[in-house]
Amino acid sequence: MKYDAVIIGAGVVGCAAARELSRYELKILVIDRESDVCEGTSKANSAIIHAGFDAEPGTLKAKLNVQGNALMDRLSDELDIPFKRVGAMVVCYGDDELPKLRNLLERGETNGVKGLKILNRDDALALEPNLADEVYAALYAPTSGIVCPFEMTLAFAENAYMNDAEFMLSAEVTGIEKTADGFTVKTTKDDVEAGIVINCAGVYADRIHDMVCEPSFSVTPRRGEYLLLDRNAGKTVGCTIFQLPTKMGKGILVSPTVHGNLLLGPTADDTDDREFTATTRDGLDSVKKKSALSVKNIPYGQVITSFSGLRATGSTGDFIIREDEKIKGFIDAAGIESPGLTSAPAIALYIKDIVSGILPLREKADFDPIRKGIPKLASMPAEERAELIRQRPDYGQIVCRCEQISEGEILDSIERPLGATTLDGVKRRVRAGMGRCQAGFCSPKVIDMLAKKQGISYGGVKKNG
Repeated sequence: MKYDAVIIGAGVVGCAAARELSRYELKILVIDRESDVCEGTSKANSAIIHAGFDAEPGTLKAKLNVQGNALMDRLSDELDIPFKRVGAMVVCYGDDELPKLRNLLERGETNGVKGLKILNRDDALALEPNLADEVYAALYAPTSGIVCPFEMTLAFAENAYMNDAEFMLSAEVTGIEKTADGFTVKTTKDDVEAGIVINCAGVYADRIHDMVCEPSFSVTPRRGEYLLLDRNAGKTVGCTIFQLPTKMGKGILVSPTVHGNLLLGPTADDTDDREFTATTRDGLDSVKKKSALSVKNIPYGQVITSFSGLRATGSTGDFIIREDEKIKGFIDAAGIESPGLTSAPAIALYIKDIVSGILPLREKADFDPIRKGIPKLASMPAEERAELIRQRPDYGQIVCRCEQISEGEILDSIERPLGATTLDGVKRRVRAGMGRCQAGFCSPKVIDMLAKKQGISYGGVKKNG
């Protein structure tokens, strides 16, 4: 099997790159060791579209953050993904911390962030009445937003697939060899030939790099733990509330989600284990304690789940996006930690520019940038909902009571291109199982539907992997 470009990693960066390159007359393959896209860092993060005031001016993080933020309105329309510019605040707790806010303001303005301003306590409270009593002032960033990271990644992947990109899932890369014509990429499924290789392997990006190139960077997994609260808690804040950032990240945030929940976290703990995504009592207690420093009246009794994710922290302190100096045609997109989700669309364009210096890029006449998501019954107007149910009676059968997800939505999540094959795959596509009972009610029906569609026994249906 021969491809012009092989992308290793089906997270948000790999899928965004696949979608961007699918605009051109290229044969593209995305490889991932997991059974679905969005199984790594991209599925467990803060879901924030950052404004861009935190990154050091002149870095790729700063440049691509602001560019990625600016692309989100168009992308949300083209890819039919939920996105809201709710704004963000960085709070401080005394006059002695005001210089840090001013430094962030100046840094953001240098980076090209629009609309930044420092608010005194009264002005901040006018926007966010539940700010903690200790909050003294805040930096306000109106261009910050929130998104669904699952839908964003899946939308990139589905649109790339519609435009002829191929996906090889459940295939771990075991080796890469340089050849006269490019590369041989060896996997646990098949070996493939590639003109170029694009390394988007997240916390494993350094290991993929070292398979064919001399070691030049390392990636440290940084584990972050989160608490997710029920929809009743979602109106505690209207925008994302940050604390002053540290060298370990942007600190504990309190943020609404696009689906109306409230998200708290993350912690920041470096680890040697690239698979360690468990939560801990100490970590979750820390999330509660620190979130209360910036926001009061958080209804911790409405926590419905906790989770953790790994950020791919690179040793250079910046995104590593470049063609290797010695191994031509091998491109790294590594160390993509925060603001990686925000930057992903701009990273894809940056990768495309590198590829254009290696391969001839001829635009497709029939490239289609539009992807339509699965209809969301719960948020439809009554007349539109009634018409959909008339056409598709399975949309009138509610399976997930907490999130009001219908049988039709679940069937569509399984049957569409790159459809779900696991319980978590259904959950990420249509939110069945994401409500307060955490799949306690709907799991048997979803298992039944997955088993029938795949022609397997109930015991063959997996939660993930």
